Amino acid sequence: MPMKFGQIFEVKRGKYHMKFTKLAVAMVAANLLAISGAHATNGYFAHGYGVKSQGMAGVGIALPQDGLAAATNPAGTAFVGDRLDLGVTYFRPSRGAEISGNGAGLNGSYDGDKTDNYFIPEIGYTKQISPQLAAGIAVYGNGGMATDYAETPFKSFGASGSAGVDLSQLFISPSVAYKLNENHALGLAVNFAYQKFRADGIQPFTVSSQSPNEMTNNGYDTSTGWGVRLGYTGKITPDVTLGVTWASKTYMSKLDKYKGLFAEQGDFDIPSNYGLGLAWKATSSLTLAADVQRILYGDVKAVANPLTTTNAFGSDGGSGFGWKDVTVGKLGLSYATGDWTLRTGYSYATQPVPSSQTFMNILAPGVVQHHLSFGATWAQGKTGELSVGYTHAFKKTVKGSGSIPGIYGGGEADVHLTEDIIGVAYGWKF
Repeated sequence: MPMKFGQIFEVKRGKYHMKFTKLAVAMVAANLLAISGAHATNGYFAHGYGVKSQGMAGVGIALPQDGLAAATNPAGTAFVGDRLDLGVTYFRPSRGAEISGNGAGLNGSYDGDKTDNYFIPEIGYTKQISPQLAAGIAVYGNGGMATDYAETPFKSFGASGSAGVDLSQLFISPSVAYKLNENHALGLAVNFAYQKFRADGIQPFTVSSQSPNEMTNNGYDTSTGWGVRLGYTGKITPDVTLGVTWASKTYMSKLDKYKGLFAEQGDFDIPSNYGLGLAWKATSSLTLAADVQRILYGDVKAVANPLTTTNAFGSDGGSGFGWKDVTVGKLGLSYATGDWTLRTGYSYATQPVPSSQTFMNILAPGVVQHHLSFGATWAQGKTGELSVGYTHAFKKTVKGSGSIPGIYGGGEADVHLTEDIIGVAYGWKF
């Protein structure tokens, strides 16, 4: 690993003196090894970072709640105090496809759930260095995509065995936040990204690739890259908080084992995104919050290029998944009563997958749009917090329209996805 985390995770304040070095290193290693097919929800981005945020459908730009605040808005690091949060999210997607009217023998219903259980760890740590300056680090799964078809949809083309893809992205984000005064702060996070990818069972398409030996069945390949996230959080009235955040594109090294699949010879950057949030403390117990987020999938050719029969896979203009930019709206509320804080939220995302692009998205059906979340935190004395969150992404089917080119037999591909997400986390306040 290019970074040392020992001193970052040392906490020393008053009578507390604890070193989290071994725990932090172990958790980072667990993230690197365990992330697999984090089948994310707003396109392929996670719907929220941190279990508290997940319980409010991902709201967090103007409402920092724990040590994962920097994953959404680094300015929030200035307002959560000294704390450590460790969590894990259980992710269960159900995805598949139906092909009809195809003249090449592809017709049928296909279940992409040969693998359907995933676990995603997370870590957040923040430290108030001075009254004005805070720092922290967040380690979390940014997003991903996974399908695993026990029976390949491309069997009649000569494919055999299973088929699918597995994309996972991990962020390690150290952050700093500076308070301009008691109510306003600016923040910066540096995003180190690690991703791994594997594709299997798409051998029939190698004839259309400029690098056929680097298109499928090459095991996992990995890449790394860097980006930044900026943020602002401030109270515009005593009860209303405004948050603004922007993340650059994360420029990744190429996936060389799959340079015959992804456009631009295996280039798979992580798209830029930005958002605006408001939080209103309606009463001493009730807080309402809303976020609007924009994810620019259209700036990444490997994701955005449409299926084409004129440019070879892997070339600059080669086929991708035809995804569009996504706008996400999120509404959430929390209610504190005694030792408990209860949460709920709803979010809606515009559709990244056009009906004309469903054929390639048999491998990547990131089509869900509606999410409903519930969550709770139980205070454990003055320093501990146990949090849980549950999100259901309602089933969405995108029906193909002119989706399968004639050279592949024509007809239509319909793709569908639904998800259940359960998160559990424990937080320590120092």
